[in-house]
Amino acid sequence: MADFPFDIVLFDLDGTLVDSARDLAPAVNHALTIAGRRAVPESMTRTFIGGGAKLMLQRALEATGGMVEDAEFASLTESLLDHYVEHIADNTVPYPGCVAALGQLRRQGCTLAVCTNKAEDAARRLLARLEMADHFTALYGGDTLGRERSKPQPDMLHAAISDCGDGRAVMIGDSTFDVGAARNAGIPVVTCRFGYHDVPVAELDGDIMIDHYDELAQALQTLDQAGI
Repeated sequence: MADFPFDIVLFDLDGTLVDSARDLAPAVNHALTIAGRRAVPESMTRTFIGGGAKLMLQRALEATGGMVEDAEFASLTESLLDHYVEHIADNTVPYPGCVAALGQLRRQGCTLAVCTNKAEDAARRLLARLEMADHFTALYGGDTLGRERSKPQPDMLHAAISDCGDGRAVMIGDSTFDVGAARNAGIPVVTCRFGYHDVPVAELDGDIMIDHYDELAQALQTLDQAGI
C-alpha cells in the first residue's frame, strides 16, 4: 500500500526476530567449561548478546575471571561456534507475533532485510531452519563486510537499504549496537523491550519502543506522524 510510511524495514536477529538465548547460553558455557571456568546463567548470557560471538565470549570470560591469551581465545571461540552451529535451532523460536508481523509488512509493500552482528552463515542457517528466510530480500552478518564495519557502524544498514532498492528505512533492534547503527545511518529505530539489552532498557534511547510484535505496524505509523 502506497500510504505506508516506510519502504524498507531492517531487523536485528538475536533478541529481535528470534529468542535464541536458550541455544547461545549452552554454547557459551561449553566454551567456559573448556577454559576451566564456572558456567553462567542464561539471564547473564542475555546481557552478553549483540556484538557477535567473540564479544559475547569476551564478556563471559571477563565475568568469570578475566580474559585469556589470544591463542586460547581463538580456540575457545571456535569451540563455542562449533557447539552453537550444531544446536543452532534446538530451542530458538521467533518472538510471539513476529512471523505474522513480517507478513503484514510485506503486504503493506515493505521490503525486509536482516542486519545482524551474528556471522552471516550462522544467520542464514538459523533463518532457514526456522523457515523465515523467504521474508527477507537481504541479509548482512557481522562478517559480511568485515568486523570493523559491523554495528554500530552504519555500513551494513546502508548496504541492505541499497539491496532493497533504496527508500525510507527504519531499524528494529534491541541493543545499543542497533540504536548506534541506526543513528549513524541517519534512520529511525524501534527498540524491543522483550529483547537482550546490554544496558537497562530505558537507556537504549530509541525513537519508540514496542512490547510485542502486534504493536510494530502502529509504532511505524506513530514515527511517521511524529515526523521522525
